Amino acid sequence: MSSSLAGRSVIVTGGSKGIGKGIARVFGKAGAKVLIVSRTLAEAEAAAEEICRGGGTAKGFAADISDAGGTQMMAEAAIAAFGAIDVLCANAGIFPQAKIEDLSAEDWDHVMSTNLKGTFLSLKSCLPYLKKSDQPRVVITSSITGPVTGFPGWTHYGASKAAQLGFMRTACLEVAKYGITVNAVLPGNILTEGLIALGPDYEKSMAASIPLKKLGTVEDIGHAALFLASKEAGYITGQTIIVDGGQILPESLDALNA
Repeated sequence: MSSSLAGRSVIVTGGSKGIGKGIARVFGKAGAKVLIVSRTLAEAEAAAEEICRGGGTAKGFAADISDAGGTQMMAEAAIAAFGAIDVLCANAGIFPQAKIEDLSAEDWDHVMSTNLKGTFLSLKSCLPYLKKSDQPRVVITSSITGPVTGFPGWTHYGASKAAQLGFMRTACLEVAKYGITVNAVLPGNILTEGLIALGPDYEKSMAASIPLKKLGTVEDIGHAALFLASKEAGYITGQTIIVDGGQILPESLDALNA
């Protein structure tokens, strides 16, 4: 499967840390040429350098994906660096926690602008180049929070992640005539820098609610994205893959011990 990504030009937004960094590493190991996009150039370049040290090809680029000019420059940077855009991994997202009574309109708009508008603008800017690819793919990083589950403090985040799937289902119809597929990965609880920083007790308590009794890795999400970008997944579009160790399945905690 991964051989079909060798030499392909891939953009990963939000690729300097967390899930995005894991996605970028997996594509790099598969032989893809990866443009890692972050708000901070130093972080993007550091993540790209890690891939290059491992024998891959990557470059860092700084852009605000909630701004149309930023996503246009991002697409142009990928063309300048690699000559094409074959895969867009629309991964960038933010998840500040605030309950409704404390949530400001500005905070709501900020999350929507990054998570939802950023997905739209990234695809719009890359579309002219994706249309020229013979294996064009778009992979959106959504979440189980919003489309499937809920968690107090994340109404804005959950709404943005559910909205990404609404966007995906119509976007895939619009671009299907160009051979472009649009799919989404829905991560559950994943071991990222932010979660690890909460300490081993928190990690243990979260793992206890997952049937596989462990949290996922960023590479777990990367491998799902890699599949959706592969030649073998060419007849899959408008679909979602939940990667959560079975977290959403039990009716209650008792079901895990029955």
